[in-house]
Amino acid sequence: MPDSPASVRHVKPFIYETATSKLLHFCISDIQSRMRINDPNALALEYTRTMMGFLLFKPDPRSIGMIGLGGGSLAKFCYRYLSRTRIQVAEINPHVIALRDEFHIPPDDARFMVFQADGADFVHRDPSRFDVLIVDGYVLEGLPAQLSSQGFYDGCYESLRPDGIMVVNLQHGDPESVDHLIRIRQSFNESVLVVEDGEESHNIVFACKGNALETYRLGAIRKPPDLDPIAASQLLAGFALITSALKDQRS
Repeated sequence: MPDSPASVRHVKPFIYETATSKLLHFCISDIQSRMRINDPNALALEYTRTMMGFLLFKPDPRSIGMIGLGGGSLAKFCYRYLSRTRIQVAEINPHVIALRDEFHIPPDDARFMVFQADGADFVHRDPSRFDVLIVDGYVLEGLPAQLSSQGFYDGCYESLRPDGIMVVNLQHGDPESVDHLIRIRQSFNESVLVVEDGEESHNIVFACKGNALETYRLGAIRKPPDLDPIAASQLLAGFALITSALKDQRS
């Protein structure tokens, strides 16, 4: 079938497969997502493991919103290991959604749904509905303007419950990251922590609507009590990066 008028506006991703991994690309030089063939639910990229660090502050979220599906790494991980959580994913590119079976992304059900939608519209639908909002909405040209404006980050704040947390992936070294951080800090009243992932290619931003950053007790790293040990083993290094950054910020 020919592409619809809506779909032709979006870049078609392509898949590159090795003996051990399946990768999603918009261009050959940048990896959008990586899936391990023998463990499709694992988080294969370091920055995704760091983004899951929201569990330190919000260990049992009832509702998670995501902007950007990609290969579904974060969506699959949350669906597999946060069994009491409702997950909604907004992905603007229909070609990305069309590849969901290739990356073992689960079908929509009572607690998991993927929408074809602009993330900027998604956050303004209803206020105070998410405990966690994950923003990883890169396209071929980078972070689109509608996902980095002051109005967008204000909408992210309003979409969260009173003690909710937003997690944003920013490319390390992007000169526009400074402006993004200024806007996030303004929207979230300076309750913001920036963490460099272990590969030093991403800055992961945690922005809290409540006071979770201020009240988190530093000390021995504690895994969320109900988190599966297999999941926890993937996240402990990211937890360590986050607590180290929080310690530095407080000192």
